[in-house]
Amino acid sequence: MQYPRDFVFSRQPLARAILAASLFCVTLSLPVQAAEPAQAQAQSQDFNIPAQPLADALDQFSAQSGLQVIYDANQLNGRSSPGVKGRMSPTQALQALTAGSSARLSQPNASSFVIDLPMELGSALQLDALSISGKAPGSTTEGTGLYTTYSSSSSTRLNLTPQETPQSLTVMTRQRLDDQRLTNLSDALEATPGVIVVRDGLGAETDSYYSRGFVIQNYEIDGVPTVTRMDNYTQSMAMYDRIEIVRGASGLISGMGNPSATINLIRKRPTAEGQASVTGSAGTWDRYGTGFDVSGPLTESGNVRGRLVADYKTEGAWVDRYKMESQLLYGISEFDLSEDTLLTMGFSYQRTDVDSPLRTGLPTRFSTGERSNLKRSINMAPDWSYNDHEQTSYFASVEQQLGNGWSGKIEYSHSENKFDEVFGFLMGNLQPDGSGLTQLPTRFSGTPRQDNLDMYLTGPFSLFGREHELIGGVTLSKYNENVPSWGGWRYDYNATPGAAVDNIFDWDGKQPKPDWTISGKSSMEETQYAAYLSSRLHLTDDLNLILGSRVIDWKRDTEDRPYGGEKTEVSRKETGVFIPYAGVVYDLDETWALYASYTKIFNPQASWVTDENNKPLDPMQGIGYEVGVKGSHFDGKLNSSLALFKLEQDNLAIWLHDNVYDAKQDTTSKGLEMELNGELAEGWQASAGYTYTLTTDNQDERIATVYPRHSLKTFTSYRLPGMLDKVTVGGGVNWQSKVGLDLHSFDQGSYALVNLMARYDISENLSATVNLNNAFDREYYSMASSYGNYGAPRNLMTTFKYDF
Repeated sequence: MQYPRDFVFSRQPLARAILAASLFCVTLSLPVQAAEPAQAQAQSQDFNIPAQPLADALDQFSAQSGLQVIYDANQLNGRSSPGVKGRMSPTQALQALTAGSSARLSQPNASSFVIDLPMELGSALQLDALSISGKAPGSTTEGTGLYTTYSSSSSTRLNLTPQETPQSLTVMTRQRLDDQRLTNLSDALEATPGVIVVRDGLGAETDSYYSRGFVIQNYEIDGVPTVTRMDNYTQSMAMYDRIEIVRGASGLISGMGNPSATINLIRKRPTAEGQASVTGSAGTWDRYGTGFDVSGPLTESGNVRGRLVADYKTEGAWVDRYKMESQLLYGISEFDLSEDTLLTMGFSYQRTDVDSPLRTGLPTRFSTGERSNLKRSINMAPDWSYNDHEQTSYFASVEQQLGNGWSGKIEYSHSENKFDEVFGFLMGNLQPDGSGLTQLPTRFSGTPRQDNLDMYLTGPFSLFGREHELIGGVTLSKYNENVPSWGGWRYDYNATPGAAVDNIFDWDGKQPKPDWTISGKSSMEETQYAAYLSSRLHLTDDLNLILGSRVIDWKRDTEDRPYGGEKTEVSRKETGVFIPYAGVVYDLDETWALYASYTKIFNPQASWVTDENNKPLDPMQGIGYEVGVKGSHFDGKLNSSLALFKLEQDNLAIWLHDNVYDAKQDTTSKGLEMELNGELAEGWQASAGYTYTLTTDNQDERIATVYPRHSLKTFTSYRLPGMLDKVTVGGGVNWQSKVGLDLHSFDQGSYALVNLMARYDISENLSATVNLNNAFDREYYSMASSYGNYGAPRNLMTTFKYDF
C-alpha cells in the first residue's frame, strides 16, 4: 500500500495559523473559520478523470476530492480505469473508477478510502520508504477509530500486516488510548494483554513491565532502540499515535534485551489537512489536566507540514501528601524537499516533578507473620523527598526514494534524562504496635545521554520469477552517564535518631532532612554498533519465509573515583555477536494463516551486577520459539491470534544481597496467548487477551511466582445506534490469578478490576468522556511481596475535548 504524494487536502486555516505561530513564532494572515463537518466530504462533487492506468486515476481522484486513498501498488500494476466524469459522491466516483477490477472498497474514516484488489500470481506487497518511521500506509491509527492497525514494522522492520507478522503483536491504538484515558506508559501497558505491570511504588522509578516471565528491557521510539535508563515509564502518551508491543525475543530489531517483549512507541506525525483540539480533565484526588494538539500544512502547497502538542497535569493520589506535576511539549515538522525527498525534524520536552513519592511500598505483614492490612492512604515517604525528571529529545531524518521501488533513510536522535531523586527506603520488621521500622534516606542524580544514528536501504528484488523484499542497515548508539556522587550520596542514618519511624499508624512524614555529602564521582560510557539484514521471500502464493540476522559490537567502560580512595576502571566488550532470525507464514485461505518463528537475543548485565568475587556476570543469552495461527477479518479491521511460545535463557541474574547476584542457568518460560482486537461490527470495537505463563529453573521448579500464571484483559466500546448515536459506552475487566513469594507462602489471591467508560457528543465539535476505574473498589497489591504498594482504589475522571 502507498500514499500518493500529490494529495490536495481541504485546509483548515485556524489550525494552520495556530500551528505556524507556535512552531515558528510568525503570524499568518489567514481567515478564521470553523472546521468543515465530516458529512460535507460525502456531498456530491464534480469529477473529471480520463481513462488511464488505475493508480494514476486514483491519484487524480485524491487531488480532486481532497480525500486519501490507501492501496497496494503491486495490486494496481497493469490495471486500467475507465475514468469518470460528472457530479457524484466520492464513493460513487471510486466505484466508477475501479469498475471491472473486482475491487473491494472500504472507508476506515471520513477522510480515507482503502482499495483492495485480488492479488495476481507472483505479486507481493511493495515496501514503503516510510515503514520504519512509523507512518507506513495503514499503520497510522489516529482517526481510524479502530482498536487495531492495518500494518506494522515492529517485528522484523518489514512493513507487514498483523497476519503476516510471525510473532505475537499487540497495538494500543490512539482510539484505545483515548477511550480508556491511558495517559502514560504504565497505564497503557496495564491494559495490554500479555504484559504485567508491577508498581512497587508511586511517583518513583519503580514501575516494571514483564512479559512471558521476564522483565521487559527493550524500548524503541519510531523503531530506533532506546536504553531503559531514559526512564521510559514517564513517557506521556499525548505525543504518540500508538504503542506496538511485540512479545517474545526480538533480537533482529533490538539486539539486546530479555526474550520478553519489545515496546515500540510511534510518534504522532503532521497531518496533510488542518486539525486542532483542546482538552481539559478533572477527577478524583485533585487530578486536573489540560492540553492542545494542532496539526496541518504550513504552506499553501502543503509541502511543509507541522504539529505541536502540549499537555499539562497536576495530580494527587490516594496516598497522603503525594503530588505530581507534569508538562509536555512536542513539535514535529515535515518538509517535502522534492517529490522524492522528505526531511523530518522534531523535538520533545517533558518535565515531571513529584513530591513525597512512595518508593518501597508498605510492609504487608507484621513480624508475627499476620497480614498488616494497613490503610491504603498511608504514605511512608518523608516530606523532604522528591523525584524530578527533565527529559529532552531532538531528532531529524531524511527519507529518499531511489527508484525501482528502492528507498533509504537516515535518522539521528539525541536524548537526555536529567534526574534528581531523594527517597526514603523503608526498612525493618513491622511490629503490631506500629514500631520496628526505620528510614534509609538515599539520593540519586545524573544526566544520562544517548545518541543514535540509524540508516537503512529497502526495496524489492526478483528471484526465480518472483518478487521479494529486502531491508538492510546499521544502527550506531552511544550512551554515557556521569553521576556526581560515587556509590550514591552518603548519609549515616544510624547516627540520626530521627531516622526511626516511631509508629506507622500516625506517620506524618516529619523527619530531619539529611545533609547530603558528595562521596566521589562515577562515569559510564556504552557503545553499540549493529548491522542488520532481513528479507521476505515469497516461496509460493501462500508461503512466505522471513530470514534475517543482526551482528553487534558492544563495549562498556565504567570508572569510579571515590574521594579518599583508589580509582577503579572496568572495561567490557563483546564483538561479532550474531543474532539470527527466521519466520515462516503459510496462508490457509484469505482469513487464516499459520506461522512459526525463531530468534536469539543477547544482553550484557548491568554494570553493578557482580558475583561473590565482585566479578561481572556473563551476558544473558536467550532463544525464543513461537508457533501459532492468525486471522484477519472484515478487511483487516479485526485481527485474532493464538500462540504457543517457549523461551530459554542462561545467566539470568538473581539477586542475593547487596550487589551480589547469582547467574541462573537453563531458565525456561513457556505458555499460551490468545488475543482479539478490532471492530466486531460497525461502531463496536473490542480487545480481549488471555495469557498463560509458566517460568521454571533448571530443576523444573517454578520461579517468579510473584507474577501471575494466568491473566485476562478485556475492553470494549460501542456507539449506540439510531437516535442515541451521540452516546458511546464501554467497559472491560482485568483479571489475574493468585501470586505469592513462593509456592508455599500464599500472599494474594486472584482478583478482577472492572473499568467503565461513557462518552457523549455534546455537539459536532465538543464531547465529554467519563472513565470509572476499579468500579467495585477492589483492594489489591500491585506487588505481592514483603513490601507492597496498593493499587489504585475506585476513581473517576471526566474529560472534555473540543475539535476545531
